[in-house]
Amino acid sequence: MRIVGGSLRGLKLAEMGAGDAAAHLRPTTDRVRESIFNLLVNGTHGNPVPGARALDLFSGTGALGLEALSRGAAHATFVDDGAKAQALIRSNVAKARMEGAATLLRQDAARLGANRDAPFDLVFLDPPYAQGLGERAIASALAGGWLAPGAVVVWEESRPPLIPAPLVQIDQRRYGDTLVTLARLATAQAGT
Repeated sequence: MRIVGGSLRGLKLAEMGAGDAAAHLRPTTDRVRESIFNLLVNGTHGNPVPGARALDLFSGTGALGLEALSRGAAHATFVDDGAKAQALIRSNVAKARMEGAATLLRQDAARLGANRDAPFDLVFLDPPYAQGLGERAIASALAGGWLAPGAVVVWEESRPPLIPAPLVQIDQRRYGDTLVTLARLATAQAGT
């Protein structure tokens, strides 16, 4: 696995083979990551990456958050509760020399609780497939104030996710077994 674009393009990330099924690690392939960022950069919804605060839920290796940092995000917070994932993320953040732009949280992405920091503009959601964890994580993020108005959510799943209001689907593409759905959080309602 390598960073596919931006200032860190070509950076080789920590080896983990084909993944770690026991730890539910299934890294996003370089091809799918490149497709995701092409959708973000070239979509009709505007490029949300430059200057963004990115939240990488079920971050695994941290490749999505690091890709965002490589392409101009201001900060990335990585959330994963697995010991192997934590070690991989720490290693990859160090390889990228992005310690000052990264926060690592060891907690269950489906039970975030209240956000104690600024909300996030860009959210990557790559849960173990077909377990409903993505729906629980996004509900937790919305309830805890983790998403900024207008935030873009990039959701990887094997099937179409159940997108809760106030998120609105803006794009959806299939890449092999992976279905990538882009959604945007509604901005403040008129009159509020």
